[in-house]
Amino acid sequence: MKMKVLVIQPKIGMGDMILYLPYIHAIAKKHEGNVTILVKENSRAKELLAYDPYIKNTIILDRTKNNSGNHDGIKGFFRLLQKIKFKKFDKVFIFSSSLRYFLITKLAGIKQIAHYPLFRKKDNLVLSAKIFTENELKEIISTQPKINLDKNILKDSFNKEFKHICIGFSASGNTKRWDVENYINLCKKINEKLSCKFYLAGGKNDRDLVNQIKKSNIGHLCTSFENLKIKETLPIIKNCNLYIGNDTGWLHISSALGIKCVALFMDSPVLAYGKYSDRISVVLPEGETEQSTTHNTKGKDRISFKEVYEKSMRLLN
Repeated sequence: MKMKVLVIQPKIGMGDMILYLPYIHAIAKKHEGNVTILVKENSRAKELLAYDPYIKNTIILDRTKNNSGNHDGIKGFFRLLQKIKFKKFDKVFIFSSSLRYFLITKLAGIKQIAHYPLFRKKDNLVLSAKIFTENELKEIISTQPKINLDKNILKDSFNKEFKHICIGFSASGNTKRWDVENYINLCKKINEKLSCKFYLAGGKNDRDLVNQIKKSNIGHLCTSFENLKIKETLPIIKNCNLYIGNDTGWLHISSALGIKCVALFMDSPVLAYGKYSDRISVVLPEGETEQSTTHNTKGKDRISFKEVYEKSMRLLN
């Protein structure tokens, strides 16, 4: 009988979800797809993995910053415990140093528990996940994630006379966002050399920026993702020639779909989020190195327009 396996990935956000995919896939393949993942809603796992052949089920972890989630607090502890216990898993992989998840799975009666060292505070997300999973599975695992799509939705309807470019102007915070005017000017300059179509990777919260781009002189060349579900954007991105944009979830989606990327790291660590894939070409704030970039670099005003343009043109050609 196949083992029933649970994978707990409690990080928030699409980008983190994608970075864990190589290791979740390795675990799933090892256990013949009999794997359930426990993830947060904002990971968008259900949409990102809608066509994934390896993940059997998804359980949503309802925890919030203000401790109002269904799985927060003492009562939430026992709610989650009962949910996991009911599923009768044989083994769990916990991508976390939290004592909470260790205790929940222990009390749920799971016999085999693989977890990060308890109480560890800082780590490199990709490196820690790689070392942990390789030690457990006894095999080498590539850090390159892959989003699987149904071939039936990948109709090649893009006009080959144009270069199709995904613009990742959205970001989780203002310090991680290159000014939208820079993107407008960049698109304009690229389009002067190559006939292009641009796809604006952002959501409903980005409508003001989307409208700013639409009203510009490259607006007629743009298609916005603002009203699309993440699942609906995947085949569009898959057909693009290039991603240009901030270090955000859209960058990691593009990389996982096999797209070449020019990634601007203004306020996040390159070593954690920019070196796992050879599809990602990074642009750093002037004066910074890959080693010096952190979550507090605040370098949005030190990104070289010339460097972004030249790297983009090189990859497009």
